[in-house]
Amino acid sequence: MTEGTYSVSGMACGHCADSVTEEIERVTGVTAVSVDVEAGTVTVTSEAELDIADIHAAVEEAGYELAGEPR
Repeated sequence: MTEGTYSVSGMACGHCADSVTEEIERVTGVTAVSVDVEAGTVTVTSEAELDIADIHAAVEEAGYELAGEPR
């Protein structure tokens, strides 16, 4: 299993977190998603390394922007 934490711009509430979670959970291999709205981060757990482009696309589909590389 791997885990990466990403910064996401524009999240401000629980609805934002739900939208981001829903889209990232659709990425193949993702096993868990945890959003911290106050910190502006999302932590993604997966079966194997994920392509950052897939996470980027999921966050954009939710209406937000991925800011930088995973931590």
